[in-house]
Formats: sequence, structure tokens, C-alpha cells
Amino acid sequence: MKIQGKMFIWLSVFVLAMAIVYGVWSKEPAGTTALFLAFGLCIMVGYYLAFTARRVDVGAQDNKEADVADDAGEMGFFSPHSWQPLALGVGGALAFMGVVFGWWLLYFSAPIILIGLWGWVFEYYRGENQNQ
Repeated sequence: MKIQGKMFIWLSVFVLAMAIVYGVWSKEPAGTTALFLAFGLCIMVGYYLAFTARRVDVGAQDNKEADVADDAGEMGFFSPHSWQPLALGVGGALAFMGVVFGWWLLYFSAPIILIGLWGWVFEYYRGENQNQ
């Protein structure tokens, strides 16, 4: 994890330099703003990875003499199945179609989004996956 944090921090330095150069030469506000926002995203991800690397055990990717098999094993818990992203996707698609066809579509998409979000948050508090 340490190397990923360093990579993102160095990437943020590069993006910051390019944002400054682009802003000075082009004097174009939209692209300059986008580059400064990209810098902010890179620094946030880099800081998170560097901060997390101090709190977790050293991984195989941090050891220069490690083999590929050293990183094998359980990587964490991932949800085996869920229908909630489908509801969120349908609700989001209807909401964005509301921008094109009319805001009245939000009356139909908001309940679908809320049901999908509620189901996703409380997925492991009820039903067959309750004790996972």
C-alpha cells in the first residue's frame, strides 16, 4: 500500500504543476479548474492510501523479494449478490431522463432510488444474509 500512496502523491504534484502551467498559458478557466480538481482528487486518494498503509500490516506488494503467491488468500468480504444496484441504476436512469423529458419523472424515480438505497444499506440486517 505504501507504493500506491506515493504514486498518487507524485501524480498529484505532476497534475498541480500541469494545472499551473495550463492556467498561465491558456487563461481558460474550465480546463484549469478541472485540473485543479483532479489535483485535489489525487491528493485525497494518495493521503488515504498513505494513511491506511501505516495502520495495516505490510503487504506483499511492499516487499521487493515477494512472490505472487505471497499475496494469495482472503482479501476481504465482498457481497455475493445484490439486487439493490439494479434498482439504483433504474432510478438513476429515470432521474436523468427527467432532465431531458420533464421533471415530472422525478416523482417516479425518487421512490425507486430511495428503496434501492434503503435496501442496499440494510441488506445484511434482514433476510438470508442477516448474520454475515
